[in-house]
Amino acid sequence: MQITPLIPESAPFTAEQRAWLNGFLAGVLQRGGGTNGASAPAEAKKPLLIAFGSQSGNAESLAKRLAREATSRGFAARAAGLDSLQPADLIKDKNVLLITSTWGEGDMPDNAVSFWDAINQNGSSPKFDGVNYSVLALGDKNYADTFCLAGKKLDQRLAELGATRVVDRVDCDVDFDDLAKEWSKNAFTIFGSTKNQSDQSDPSDAEPAYSKKNPFPAKLIANDTLNAPGSAKDTHHIAFSLTGSGLTYEVGDALGVFVQNCPEVVDAVIAAHGFDPNANVGSKTLREALLTDYEIRSLLGKTPESGLTLDSFLENLRKLQPRLYSIASSIKAHPDEVHLCVGAVRYTTDGIAHKGVASTFLSDRLALGDTTGIYFHAANHFRLPTDLTKPVIMVGPGTGIAPFRAFLEEREATQAPGKNWLFFGDQKRATDFLYHDQIIAWVQSGHLTRLDTAFSRDQEEKIYVQTRMLQAASELWQWLEEGAHFYVCGDAKRMAKDVDDALHKIIETQGNKSADEAAAYVAEMKKTKRYARDVY
Repeated sequence: MQITPLIPESAPFTAEQRAWLNGFLAGVLQRGGGTNGASAPAEAKKPLLIAFGSQSGNAESLAKRLAREATSRGFAARAAGLDSLQPADLIKDKNVLLITSTWGEGDMPDNAVSFWDAINQNGSSPKFDGVNYSVLALGDKNYADTFCLAGKKLDQRLAELGATRVVDRVDCDVDFDDLAKEWSKNAFTIFGSTKNQSDQSDPSDAEPAYSKKNPFPAKLIANDTLNAPGSAKDTHHIAFSLTGSGLTYEVGDALGVFVQNCPEVVDAVIAAHGFDPNANVGSKTLREALLTDYEIRSLLGKTPESGLTLDSFLENLRKLQPRLYSIASSIKAHPDEVHLCVGAVRYTTDGIAHKGVASTFLSDRLALGDTTGIYFHAANHFRLPTDLTKPVIMVGPGTGIAPFRAFLEEREATQAPGKNWLFFGDQKRATDFLYHDQIIAWVQSGHLTRLDTAFSRDQEEKIYVQTRMLQAASELWQWLEEGAHFYVCGDAKRMAKDVDDALHKIIETQGNKSADEAAAYVAEMKKTKRYARDVY
C-alpha cells in the first residue's frame, strides 16, 4: 500500500498552499509508482552556468541562446551576466561556459568589471579548484593589438586560480556564429550532454521573420545633411521605411545595415592586382563579389603580392559584415520608420584618400528609394528606466546624440514625468549643433529639463562634455542621489574614458567620498543598471 505524505498544518504555508503541495506530491507518487509503490529517482540534471560579459549585446544574446540549447540537451542551464555573479557562484555551479566581448583598448565589458576585480584581489582571490570551464572570446581583428583581450585575460586568470579548462578558448572575429556553434558543441559533449538538440527543439530559438541571416529590404526614405555649410564634418540623418516588415524595436537598440564597398575602390583593387573583373566567383562576377561580399578597404594603396592567384586572394579576405548603428528614433514617434545619425568618414593617409565603407555608402551611394538589408540588434544593457519618474542624464557628443534623440522622443511619447538632462558637444555651435531645432523645442517646452552644450572650437580653450559635467557637479550629484540613470554614447577611446573619470571625480568631491568609495558607488550604479554605455 502506498502512503501519500501530507504537509503538516504546522508547516509555514497557507491552507491553499498546503492543498496545492499535497496534490502535487500525490500526483508525483502516482506517476512514479511501480509495482511496489516506490518511485524511481529522476536523473539529476547537471548544472551548467553560461556567464557573459557583454557591451553591445552580442555576448548576452549568444549566452541566452546557448542556455536554451543546453537545457534542451539535458542540462540545468542558466545564463547570467558577470555583474550578477560572485566568484562563489562559479564554485557552486562547477561547470561554467564564459562568453565575453572586448571593448575600448582591450578593456572588460562594463558588466564584467566587478567580477574581474573580484578575482584579482591581491592575497584574497578565490580558488577555483573543481571548477570546469571554457571561454569564448568575441572581438574584432581590425583591432589586432587588443583582439579578444578580455577573454584571454579571463581564461588565463581562471586557470591561475585552479579552474580546469575543459575546452580550449576560442577567439572569434565579428563573424562568430560558426565558431561559437562548434565551441558550444564540444563543450556540451565534454560536460556530458544527454540529448541531441535536433530532438529537443525550442520554439524560442526560431528565427524571426527578418534577421541578420534574412535581412529586410528597407527603402531609404530620407537622407538629410545635419551640418550647416562651413562645417568640417559631414553628418547625415538617415531614415528607412519599415512598411510591410512587421518589425519593431526599442529605443536603445541598434540597427544592422548591410552595406557595399565603393565601386571606385573595387575597381582600383582589381586593376592593381591585374584580375579580370568578370571572372566568376560563385554566382557573381569578381567585381560584384568585391562590392557586396568582402572587406577590401585595407587593400587600398598597398602593393599587391606578386604571383597571387585569384583563389588565394579571395581566401585571405574577410567577409564584408553589416554595420551596427545606434537607433536615433522612437517608433512611437515615427511609426514604420527607423532613423540613424551617421557621420561620413573621410581621411587621407600617405596621399591616398580613404572612405568609411558603411558611412559613405549610406551618405553618398545609397539613393533615395533604393533598398538595402537591415535587421535589429537588441541592446538590453542600454534601456530607459522602467520607472518613468526616474531622472535620466545623457552624455552624447557628435553622433553620440543618436540614442538620446530616441530616448527623448520615447519619453515625450510616453509622457514620462522624470527629468531629462542632455550633455551635447561638437566642434562649432553655428555648424555642428545636430538636431538643433528639435532639441531647442524640447528645452522651450520643458521636456528637456536641462541642456549643457560644449562646442570645442568656439573659443581658444577647448571645452568638452566632461568639462560641462564638472562645472555642473553639484546639481549632477543631486540628480544621482535622486536615482538618476546615467548614459553615455560615442567614442570609446577618449570621450567615454574622460566622462567616466569626470563622473568618479564628481561623486568623490560632491559626495565627500574617497576614490575607492566613489569607485564602489559607480560599480553599484552599473550593477543596478543605472550607468550604461553605448560606445564604439
